[in-house]
Amino acid sequence: MFVITLRFADKARAPQFMDAHKAWIGRGFDDGVFLLAGSLQPNAGGTILAHNASPEAIAARVQDDLFVAEGVVSAEILAVTPGRTDDRLAFLKA
Repeated sequence: MFVITLRFADKARAPQFMDAHKAWIGRGFDDGVFLLAGSLQPNAGGTILAHNASPEAIAARVQDDLFVAEGVVSAEILAVTPGRTDDRLAFLKA
């Protein structure tokens, strides 16, 4: 499982790439890789919870986001090995 943080580096340019960024997020959900996407508060960027992919595939996917490629955000990918989950999230331990 991966926690991906996208922290604004050049927020003023975000509107220019927002449609492409939203489409990128949509592809992540359509591909079954993204489980959650949301905003970092207060208005600091975003976070994505991802699974079902190798670290290399996650890194490549993150580089495909125009927000990352154009320097709108800086990305950090944290690999997490779930040790304990609520029963509703047990699939994350697989």
